[in-house]
Amino acid sequence: MQKYDEAREFILKCYRELEKSVEETQDRLAVIKESLMQKATYELTYEELEHGARMAWRNSNRCIGRLFWKSLNVFDERHLTKASEMVKALYRHIEFATNEGKIRPTITVFNPRMRIWNHQLIRYAGYETKRGIIGDPHSVAFTRVCEELGWSGKRTPFDVLPLVVQINSEQPVCFSIPDELILEVDIHHPYYPQFEELGLKWYTVPMIADMALEIGGLRFSAAPFNGWYMETEIGARNFADVTRYNMLPKVASLIGLDTKSDASLWRDRALIELNIAVLQSFKKSGVTIVDHHTAAKQFGRFEQTEMDVGRELTGDWTWLISPVSPSTTHIFHRHYDNKVVKPNYSQQENPF
Repeated sequence: MQKYDEAREFILKCYRELEKSVEETQDRLAVIKESLMQKATYELTYEELEHGARMAWRNSNRCIGRLFWKSLNVFDERHLTKASEMVKALYRHIEFATNEGKIRPTITVFNPRMRIWNHQLIRYAGYETKRGIIGDPHSVAFTRVCEELGWSGKRTPFDVLPLVVQINSEQPVCFSIPDELILEVDIHHPYYPQFEELGLKWYTVPMIADMALEIGGLRFSAAPFNGWYMETEIGARNFADVTRYNMLPKVASLIGLDTKSDASLWRDRALIELNIAVLQSFKKSGVTIVDHHTAAKQFGRFEQTEMDVGRELTGDWTWLISPVSPSTTHIFHRHYDNKVVKPNYSQQENPF
């Protein structure tokens, strides 16, 4: 019975880490086996869900911030059955995680019959126009879905998309996020005041909503989670990628760089200044953020703690290296085994 095998593997590992007795472990496995035989499923206790979600963060190969896995706040909302209840729980997640800028790592777990269509709980819309895309190109398809569900934005570059949730195979439902829950940072540069002409801003918490949480043979398709930003996620990807906001040419022009030749390294210089602006703007606003050098050092500490307790370290090198100056960190010079260890978070099929 595959599900029991996965449940058993998880319970043995989880209960050992929680320092539970052999008797308690065996009793729990007997209960799970009986439940699987009668109902083909079983329910995690809150303690198992909490530790399992934290283990999933610890096992997330693409995440550089795993040192803090024990600090994950876990909200159990598996008892909810209505879309309106679900959205209220998501509002609470946003408010709790944002914490007026003192970001708290958080996950909210819903029952397996629920689904969130958003990529992130807060994300900017993207509109196709005759003059090109306004907003975030990554969001164009989802923005169209939201509009078909009755939502309409102001068509600015930074319109916050609504939440779209679904129960079972029912029609998805659209809910706007109250403005007071959305904390954003205006992007300024400490040495180039003309940066304000770009009109850039970004939301403060990256709350991933489209991945599934897998624990002990159970799969939760709605389990949004967040840590805090590393500055390159915004400055070197969201703002800089040519398939996103593509701001490097504008930044280079604004600060007077020679863009006629690639050999001038204008993209590199503009990229650094853009990341400085993001990092300093978040810090000045009192919002939690980490630079890529500090994050790499923190990951080094995580590597050491995992080694000290005898756990195998896994990682996806292509995601762990920073998109800015990767060779200046130890991660660039290491090899990581990218095998998947569960509990974990997994990609799932796009619902639209």
